[in-house]
Amino acid sequence: MITILLLAVLVLVLAALGRFLHAYPHRPLLYLCAVPALLSVLLVLLGSDRVPAVVIPVLGHDFHLPWPLIFVDALVVGLAIADLGTLPRRQDFAVQRQVGQIASIAKAHRVTLTVSNLRPRETMAWIRDDVDQDLAARPEDFIVVLQPHSRSTLHYDMRPTTRGAYQLGCVFLRVRSRCGLWQRFLPYPCPSQIHVYPDMKQLGEYALLARTNRLAQIGVRRVRKVGQDHDFERLRDYTRDDNFKHMDWRATARRNKLTVKDYQSSQSQRLIFLVDCGRMMTNLAGGLSLLDHALNAMLMLSYVALRQGDSVGLLCFADQISRYVPPRGGGSQMNRLLHACYDRTPQLVESRYDQAFLYLAAHCRKRALVVLITNLIDEVNANQIERYLGSLVGRHLPLGVMLRDQHLFQAVEGQPGRKLDIFQAGAAASILSWRHQVLSDLESKGVLALDVFPEEMTAPLVNRYLQVKARHLL
Repeated sequence: MITILLLAVLVLVLAALGRFLHAYPHRPLLYLCAVPALLSVLLVLLGSDRVPAVVIPVLGHDFHLPWPLIFVDALVVGLAIADLGTLPRRQDFAVQRQVGQIASIAKAHRVTLTVSNLRPRETMAWIRDDVDQDLAARPEDFIVVLQPHSRSTLHYDMRPTTRGAYQLGCVFLRVRSRCGLWQRFLPYPCPSQIHVYPDMKQLGEYALLARTNRLAQIGVRRVRKVGQDHDFERLRDYTRDDNFKHMDWRATARRNKLTVKDYQSSQSQRLIFLVDCGRMMTNLAGGLSLLDHALNAMLMLSYVALRQGDSVGLLCFADQISRYVPPRGGGSQMNRLLHACYDRTPQLVESRYDQAFLYLAAHCRKRALVVLITNLIDEVNANQIERYLGSLVGRHLPLGVMLRDQHLFQAVEGQPGRKLDIFQAGAAASILSWRHQVLSDLESKGVLALDVFPEEMTAPLVNRYLQVKARHLL
């Protein structure tokens, strides 16, 4: 009994000592404490009468403690205390974090950690950054050997899955003592802030392809204009689809290369997005919510429209109006749109189309291309969309972008293998037929309709806008 009490006291003393010094026992220390326990069991099996012992009187009772057990306990305590003195301290290291403040959703974002070892000896460290799970850091931690008086640079990539503002706090180091009996957790404050925006890298890709006349690679088609705009924009190299009437023969002779004139279309027109942020945009497609795909396409078309000289506005709504950006032109408008939508998330509430369209009527009286991006789920939702979009015909040019559900089309196009699959395919076909009828009713009322998959929405939306511009519908 006294042996068990002695072991318990030994463990408590070591734990209290480590807690006072902000150190914690490591697994080898537990293995080391198991040695006296095994020795105690061995002494019990051999018989305590054969082993010399020390008599300790406690409360009128004499307790016999074997000398070998006292020696082993003292050796364990001495080794643990000595190894505790070799545990690295907080001032032995320095940590810095380098990260860009702006990231794009679902795109890799590089983070660099610089760890300096100020100690004169080699140290093994476990390093982990304080990263939110929505940022999806890979790898999550590092195991490195820090050389004496050296600096180590570590890189990891985060791939954000949710837009918004995130705070990165401390970088945590876990170090061990020389014998590995103790470990210490060292937090190093490195405050950083990351703003996760919708996919903005597509804007740079569009600009590069536009300069080289290769927009067809991303699905943007050249649209034949009805009539002709006569405002000169620029000179560029001839391509096979250009009209010979636009050839600039003087520039061709001067450059010794076929050169054509580009004419800009009508400018100073208005484009307003109505983005549904309610429950119908919470579904996932390709790892992103429908709202994420909608915002990516909205920003892409906004970039194209602003380059055309048009004004772009934004209205985000769910059960109430959450954000409104008045339609304006210029390069600064793109920043306003980004800051207005980067932290919008879909909410599990019923969308109020009446409030959205009343707010639009009160704040935008001039004719504009109104693009509503939403999802068709039930008849109540469809009736509201048909009613309010139809009411805009004449005053504005409404365009309804309805997002498709990939699972419905897969159920219809797949090969049924069971009887249950046949019923599912029939139900999916019925929903798609109803959806097609709703879109036909919208078009019969003069509303432009676009039925696309969320992952493939950007190029068709830009093409529809260019068609509107080419046909002078605004």
